[in-house]
Amino acid sequence: MKQVLMALSATLVMFNAAAQSTPAGLWKTIDDSTKAEKSHVRITEANGVVTGRIEKLLGPDAKPDAVCEECNGADKGKPIVGMTIIRGIKKNAEHDGLWDGGTILDPNNGKTYKLRLKPSEDGKKLEVRGYIGAPMFGRSQTWLKVE
Repeated sequence: MKQVLMALSATLVMFNAAAQSTPAGLWKTIDDSTKAEKSHVRITEANGVVTGRIEKLLGPDAKPDAVCEECNGADKGKPIVGMTIIRGIKKNAEHDGLWDGGTILDPNNGKTYKLRLKPSEDGKKLEVRGYIGAPMFGRSQTWLKVE
């Protein structure tokens, strides 16, 4: 009986660690300069591919009906709320806890960047690194899990 309980406990610990190592969930973005809450982004995973869309704009200046004026192509003039901004991210096979290979759209300037995501071990923070070329040529934000 003791061995069964230990095996069950180990399985639960591994399941909990796996659940925490995914970027899936609802995240609060923070403005780089003002440190104010900016939006909620819902990140989902299907068939090993992660996508994310803006669910809500936050703050006193938030306009729920705002459209992406700076975007190009199909996103130009589309509502920012509901817009898919994260596309094509997959779990990195070589680096545990790292998700990359996709892109992120910044609706403030309409630019698309390569993207790397790294959830914290406790699952409460998400390091979001957008870059051009190599990750060293970019900027990071820390998004906070919405409970």
